[in-house]
Amino acid sequence: MNAHTLRSAVSPDWQPWLLAALLVVVGAAVVEGVVRSLLDARGYDWRAFGVTVVDVLGRRAVDALGLSLAAPMLLWVHAHRLATIPLDGALAIAGLFVGVEFCYYWHHRASHRVRWFWATHCVHHSPNELTLAAALRLGWTGQLSGAALFFAPLVWLGFAPLAVLAAVALNLLYQFWLHATWIPKLGLLEWLLNTPSHHRVHHASNDAYLDCNYGGVVIVFDRLFGSFVAERVDLPPRYGLTAPLRSHNPLRIELHEWAALARDAFSARGWRERLHALLGPPGRDARST
Repeated sequence: MNAHTLRSAVSPDWQPWLLAALLVVVGAAVVEGVVRSLLDARGYDWRAFGVTVVDVLGRRAVDALGLSLAAPMLLWVHAHRLATIPLDGALAIAGLFVGVEFCYYWHHRASHRVRWFWATHCVHHSPNELTLAAALRLGWTGQLSGAALFFAPLVWLGFAPLAVLAAVALNLLYQFWLHATWIPKLGLLEWLLNTPSHHRVHHASNDAYLDCNYGGVVIVFDRLFGSFVAERVDLPPRYGLTAPLRSHNPLRIELHEWAALARDAFSARGWRERLHALLGPPGRDARST
């Protein structure tokens, strides 16, 4: 199988849909920035917004190169799937939704508790203010880390790779509005859905809020697996990393944790210590929630 076949099977041409979605979310982020600039005495960090724009463009450049550790494995898993599940009914669509939510929960949890994945994900938590624009800052190295393999079980069960990737994209699109600090708690919906309140806690670096609320669309798996923490009136979230990055240098923001990981791995004494540097939990100074 050649590279073109692999690319068309796992990374299709979604340019029109992606462009439309990107224009909508970027437009909303700009509007929020303008309003906050006018109404908030602290103003709005447009330099951080610029870093996010560079992050988005860099990620698109990596995508255009077709570089991915997970793509060949997903294709192999699809070729050896147990069955073929067509999305021709409500039950199959519901199964894909629940499956993506379950896999996303563990992917997101690992992105905080396994340093190899945290090296990419910490970029998303690097802004020191939570804004709609922060939702778009996802890091350049996600394709290179193999994180998409968390969704391989769904492909193995019989869902088409494109259907899984589309469902993950919609899951991430839902999460855009969760980064609004001005949306209050939503009553009974807080029990089922991931909401801005739950996601404020997720982005906070306060000790009481670390490592929680990993859900995508729903908060159910956090409640089931003991990682749910509710927002407290008496403890306003403090955003950013536990050791805040004050830099607006995109290269530093994108690569600082990879550089620290490489330094620790090369200076490790023995393979056990080296594996711990790569796959153990990130140090507290490197983490946010």
